Amino acid sequence: MWFHGYPTSRLEGQGIDKIAQRLGIRVISPDRPGFGLSTVQPHRRISDWPTDVQALAGHLGLSRFSILGGSGGAPYTLACAHLLPADMLSGVGIIAGAGPWQAGAHHMPLPYRMMAQAAYSWPAGLRWSLDALVWMLRKAVATPTVTRWLDNAIQKSISDEEQGSERSVEERRQRTLRMMFEGFAQGSEATVEEANLLTQDWGIPFEDVTYDPILIWHGTKDYNSPVAMIRYMAERLPHCVLKEYDHTHFTLHEHLEEILSELVPKKR
Repeated sequence: MWFHGYPTSRLEGQGIDKIAQRLGIRVISPDRPGFGLSTVQPHRRISDWPTDVQALAGHLGLSRFSILGGSGGAPYTLACAHLLPADMLSGVGIIAGAGPWQAGAHHMPLPYRMMAQAAYSWPAGLRWSLDALVWMLRKAVATPTVTRWLDNAIQKSISDEEQGSERSVEERRQRTLRMMFEGFAQGSEATVEEANLLTQDWGIPFEDVTYDPILIWHGTKDYNSPVAMIRYMAERLPHCVLKEYDHTHFTLHEHLEEILSELVPKKR
């Protein structure tokens, strides 16, 4: 199961699906409450998530599975490692995960600290601001200028076999834009609520998370989630393996095949 980042949605799982299929791995990527198609759950806690995951696994007939959290999905991954039966999980991993703010808020970039403060002290104002920003972005990406810029960027990234295919570029643009906005399908209420959840105490005592091992892959150039905060967390988890790469928050995916292979070895 893939636990998406912040503030995105289940569609983020599309980004790992192609490699996962090549490795024979099935990806299940649920929305968290309030994101995408999932019902808003006021006053939820991070520790509520394992109950949702267990219910989903039961519905799908899964008795054993691995979990992998990206970015803001990190604390939800740890919550599952802490609260779900150990024999239900065949692997636990975090890639470019969010770090705990108790490690020191000063590590975080100023814009993130300002957003966290707004989410805590003026949530209604932050919701209004985010809704307005998303509306403006939707208008902007529909303009011919931005469309051409996106198509050029996509054209440079696609494989040689796909070069020259307008359909491929169009499909990728539409998929990218849908992924970009799906987290706000129901407005920004969940985004503001999760900003509070991620920046306050997660309610997870790291020393009590006994699952063995918890695998963490992180970039030393990660601006969004400074590696110092991840090291703080890794030092307190009893059975943690932290692998660091010379990458940013958004380039660590270059090692995705290696990461998925370590999380779900073929022998499993």
